[in-house]
Amino acid sequence: MQKRWNVKEQAPEEKVRKLVEVIRVNPVIANLLVQRGIETYDQAKEFFRPDLKSLHDPYQMKDMDKAVKRITDGALNREKILVYGDYDVDGTSSVALVYTFLKFLGLNCGYYIPDRYAEGYGISFKGVDYAAENGYKLIVALDCGIKSHDKVTYAKEKGIDFIICDHHKPDKTLPDAVAILNPKREDCEYPYKELPGCGIGFKLVQALAIHFDMPFDMLEQYLDLVGLSIASDIVPITGENRTLTFHGLKRINSAPRAGFKAIIDLVQLQKQITVNDLVFVFGPRINSAGRIETGKNAVELLIADNPEKAKFSSDSVNKTNFERRDVDSMITQEAVAMIAGDEKLKKKKTTVLYNPEWHKGVIGIVASRLIEKHYYRPTIILTLSNGKITGSARSVRDFDLYEAIDACSHLLEQFGGHKYAAGLTMKEENLQAFIELFEKVVSDSIPEELLRPVVEIDAPIAFSSINESMYNILKQLAPFGPGNMAPVFYSENVITKREPQVVGSNHLRMTVAQADNPNVFLMLLVLIWGNT
Repeated sequence: MQKRWNVKEQAPEEKVRKLVEVIRVNPVIANLLVQRGIETYDQAKEFFRPDLKSLHDPYQMKDMDKAVKRITDGALNREKILVYGDYDVDGTSSVALVYTFLKFLGLNCGYYIPDRYAEGYGISFKGVDYAAENGYKLIVALDCGIKSHDKVTYAKEKGIDFIICDHHKPDKTLPDAVAILNPKREDCEYPYKELPGCGIGFKLVQALAIHFDMPFDMLEQYLDLVGLSIASDIVPITGENRTLTFHGLKRINSAPRAGFKAIIDLVQLQKQITVNDLVFVFGPRINSAGRIETGKNAVELLIADNPEKAKFSSDSVNKTNFERRDVDSMITQEAVAMIAGDEKLKKKKTTVLYNPEWHKGVIGIVASRLIEKHYYRPTIILTLSNGKITGSARSVRDFDLYEAIDACSHLLEQFGGHKYAAGLTMKEENLQAFIELFEKVVSDSIPEELLRPVVEIDAPIAFSSINESMYNILKQLAPFGPGNMAPVFYSENVITKREPQVVGSNHLRMTVAQADNPNVFLMLLVLIWGNT
């Protein structure tokens, strides 16, 4: 898969020079910071030392006062409250956070995670029926609900109120809920728009803590869950998300909850936990519960209050993760074979594949794998579930997948998501029309260069600039993620000092130097055979 290089525009020399003077770093670091919008001492201090005191007032979020009043009124009336969340990492961590806090307050509450196969994504009629049958008068929906107009109305008819905490893009009209907490609402003036569902759940908890005059440090035990959701949901690690992730990682590394400690012991992690570990070690195991069995298993892991319960739950999600790997590997191979055997598919600017036998729980992973390793274009993987075609969609960099699907919405039963990922459902008879229209919409709007993966390069670098001090400061730019990716440099006039050697099956070891430079580096490169 041929890639294109995009070397970022270098920061203005004057701004770099001023930053070098005020924070005493070398120009390479200063350039990176200015590229990230950091130009003053105070901005640099906030970036390198994120302060929880800088978190925004939760009552700046539209409807927060209504949400707090409805929960506190419910507490006074001894009403049962159901905490309802999606089955992925963001949803289950949201439920674990809000549920444990409400229990701590002494409220009569339970939690509910929908079944991916019987109910599908988001609020379901079955979930509302469960609440009614068990005497719940209030549902707090997390990481879902922003498009659930009919379910919210159905619940209201049964005497059940809704508070919706969601970060997905709303429709022009909103569900008839008591309160809707979503910074992406057009009428919401909350300063930061990129919180995940768990982040919004945390702001609700923060507002309740203010209402009950609780000190903020009582909430720090929940920051690990917020950090996990930010990393796993691939939202920007900027602003408030950076602060929450920074302190969430500190919590995981200093005082991990029982569920996290069980995973750390299980996989024998013997280092500082980073965002990469949350994304590639913790996240897949927690996600696998909802993909293969039930997301309730993930919640049980995250709320476990002793090592024995945590170990039992971690063993369970680890087992489902192994099953998930086998299934998604098999489906990916089948998907690649489908494209390889169809010349028309190869020439398209989209990939839309359907097999009624594919496992619904892993089709999102398969879509991502096809883009990353095989065919770099907007991709939708579809299967059959409960008599309807359901699918997961993933996008390529800088292309708004959500808008493309929205243009085909008249062929869909429902859809939801954001720029880079979405879920959708349609009737079987609409499949071919959808495939054709989606291809047309994307073909008419996507620039040709977006169909080649890009390597973002921050700056050129001379070997003479690389030293231990610089490396130590680079590490302090973490946590890395969207909006603050790990820096990538390129060097010119580099030569090998001795014959490169293949190590293992896909690594190349070489010693390199730069002309007229005393520094020599040993490099170990991962090779992807067959790609250029």
